[in-house]
Amino acid sequence: MYEAMGAGFFLGFSLILAIGAQNAFVLRQGLKGEYVLPLVLTCAISDALLIAAGVAGFGALVLAFPLVVSLAKWGGAAFLIVYGFLSFRSALREGGALEAQGKTATGLWAAVSTCLLLTWANPHVYLDTVVLLGGISAQYSPSWGFGIGAVVSSFVFFFSLGYGASLLRPMFTSPRAWRVLDALVGVVMWGIAAKLILG
Repeated sequence: MYEAMGAGFFLGFSLILAIGAQNAFVLRQGLKGEYVLPLVLTCAISDALLIAAGVAGFGALVLAFPLVVSLAKWGGAAFLIVYGFLSFRSALREGGALEAQGKTATGLWAAVSTCLLLTWANPHVYLDTVVLLGGISAQYSPSWGFGIGAVVSSFVFFFSLGYGASLLRPMFTSPRAWRVLDALVGVVMWGIAAKLILG
């Protein structure tokens, strides 16, 4: 049981550790201190649902209907291109809107909706959580123990990312630091979009 949970934890953690569109968005919101709890819960609960689907055997269903992955691929790429453009545009602007403590006009629903799109419109999330983690979980007994470990790793990661970002806040008191972050977020978004389109 504990071996399965440990394996699920470390594999799940390694899969979400890489900087991606979702992680970049949560990091930015964490730096601003905006809607951190709803966003990290959105990410972690989404992961938990996908992992549970994988452990329950829905990976085979995803592979049997490649149209689902294809729709997520093209929809996700389009969204990432637009989001990347907005990040680059923000990087070129100056002013108080770039301050770490400054509140933007973005509301809670807009932030959560963006987070949901970055999560569910990413075809890699289905391949990583539903197919890969679901397939590997079958090698452990009990498989749900592996799933629990993976879910716990998701909660640990997103809460650490969202709330740990506040430790970097002093570095982001200058507009220049925010412009650099926005430019990097734009690069990440466009890079992932290109990978989706070309891959």
